[in-house]
Amino acid sequence: MAGEFFVHVLLWLAVIKLLQLAIWPILDRTLGNLAAAAAYPASVLLFTFVSWYCCLLGLPIILALLPFVAVIVYAGARRFYTQERLRSGLSWDLLFLVPFLFMLEVRWINPTISYAEKFMDHAILASIMREPVVPPLDPWYAGGTLDVYYYIGYWMTGALGLTAGVPSTVTFNLALPTVLGLAVVSLYALGHLLLDRHQWLPVLALFIPNPSAIYHILIGDTWFDVLWMSTRTITNTINEYPIFSMLWGDVHPHVMSIFNQGFLLFLLVFAYMRWGTLSMRGRALLCGLAALSLGSMPGINSWDVLVYAPVTLVFGLLVWWRYGNLAWDRERSWMMLAAVPPLAILSYLPFYLQLNSPGIGGIAIVPTPSEPVEFLLIHGLFLAVLVAYCAPEIKQRPYLLLVAVPFVLAGYPAAAIAAVPLIYLLARREFSTADTLAILGLVIIILPELVYLVDNMGETYFRMNTVFKFYLPAWILLGTASSVIIGKWLENIETKQRMPARIDRVLPVLAAGILLIAPFAINVDFGYGSHTLDGAAYLESSHPGDAAAIAFLRELPGDHVIIEAEGGDYTYYSRVSSFTGIPTIIGMPFHEYMWRGDEGRIPERSADVQAIYEEPSRTLDLARAYNATLLYVGAEEHDRYNVSIPTETLELIYDAQGVQIYRIPA
Repeated sequence: MAGEFFVHVLLWLAVIKLLQLAIWPILDRTLGNLAAAAAYPASVLLFTFVSWYCCLLGLPIILALLPFVAVIVYAGARRFYTQERLRSGLSWDLLFLVPFLFMLEVRWINPTISYAEKFMDHAILASIMREPVVPPLDPWYAGGTLDVYYYIGYWMTGALGLTAGVPSTVTFNLALPTVLGLAVVSLYALGHLLLDRHQWLPVLALFIPNPSAIYHILIGDTWFDVLWMSTRTITNTINEYPIFSMLWGDVHPHVMSIFNQGFLLFLLVFAYMRWGTLSMRGRALLCGLAALSLGSMPGINSWDVLVYAPVTLVFGLLVWWRYGNLAWDRERSWMMLAAVPPLAILSYLPFYLQLNSPGIGGIAIVPTPSEPVEFLLIHGLFLAVLVAYCAPEIKQRPYLLLVAVPFVLAGYPAAAIAAVPLIYLLARREFSTADTLAILGLVIIILPELVYLVDNMGETYFRMNTVFKFYLPAWILLGTASSVIIGKWLENIETKQRMPARIDRVLPVLAAGILLIAPFAINVDFGYGSHTLDGAAYLESSHPGDAAAIAFLRELPGDHVIIEAEGGDYTYYSRVSSFTGIPTIIGMPFHEYMWRGDEGRIPERSADVQAIYEEPSRTLDLARAYNATLLYVGAEEHDRYNVSIPTETLELIYDAQGVQIYRIPA
């Protein structure tokens, strides 16, 4: 079994490397020594894009690989892949591989698809890999599709899994290692743009905990409580940070999007710093890459585009201002501003046209903002760096501190705290990259203190999603800005102290060693089964009847709709659809309600499932109404319902270990 997983990992990495090798020569003339780095995230985004359009047109997903192979053949014939060039790209390969292996170890120790959002994440992934159509089938709403949700991140992972020949339950555990590897490469490349030394510093934003985690460690909480409580610090909200999201292990949109955030920031900063040195071809390529990255965001995690569309516009204006003085110049510095937003929309236009989500219900004023202490336990580290950075200006112009007064008087003291470094950064009017990133990050954490996007989470958790989905991009922005500021401080100190530059070579090696040892030194096992990459392996000991039946269903050919018990959200119910990707009548109803609202008639479906199991006179008619082909009867069905089905009119196709599967006659 271990050998099989080893082969799966090698095949997965081979596909990633093949894609990267194909895009590298295309980027080489524009991005120079950073082309090999940018080719990692760019190639994955481009492969996702091409594979999605293949299936939109009804073509096999494997055809998406052909353009990449063709480019490799062409570039190879032109002798692009010389020994010297491949050796120069080896450092970026290692930068991808080390965090990949770190997360692979974490997932090997704690691989199960068993709690939090993992049932949902695998259900969508399995649905895509079982039947890759656009839009994908909704595994929890028979007859419906995932046009109600942002599924492109799952598509990305599923397309890689299908191409590599890796089953969905293993693909699930290769997704986050890939996301982390791509994110590290993107932020390290960003560090090369912003720092002469210590280019690794921006990567720390992916690995450092928030001050709340430090607090819970100091008071002696258990490891689980440190993780959990540090992300539930602000009352009735979620405030995740990247390393928590990775360790927690949900292959969820807000986590899968992290690498793309870093990649877009790299592209925007590259344009801001080097636009004047680029050819027209290079500028067009840069705009195309930025459009692909920004255009992918609504499909991977729609909340991100609410942050990064304005961020893109700000950098577009800065490029135009810096190189063209806001005029129609020969440098065409207005291209980033004029071309990227419309190209981003056009890139996935069919996705937007298909989208049938209820969206948000408007914008409302926050009645109960964050407590200042809670706010600082989330953002305190970055705010401390920014306040120290602004200290000379604070001494020169202390009167600007009055900017906090209106916020305090209005009852928003947490916003007042962030407003202080914000006003001083704006007053500097330097708009360096670090300043700009910090300004944008501060604006983003202030906004959820004042307003929130109305959704259907109820009165208690009215701004949970707003805080949750805005804070992660803010963390990336503030973390990058703070790391650059710290890097500049270190450069000044080292210049004065004449410290040797070899420390930059030693520290990354040391960090890599610590990273690879950490999963075994820190307990990341949440007790659901370990030491495998198969997220469904634990079923063999905890639910052996379901394990065997699910294995049978995963190999069953044909298009099916299966009936199984519905038992609420975040439970073991809906496990058959979750592990097979076969659509069921209704699974995890609150998720479906969030996506479909009242029009989804979720309670009616739940009642119909109960009637199918308990009223034999209605079983066939109700099953056929949903085009169901299979009826599953296992321990959960008997626990949930008083099972009474017309077995004489159903065809028994599976009967083992307490599980029966019936075929419903047409």
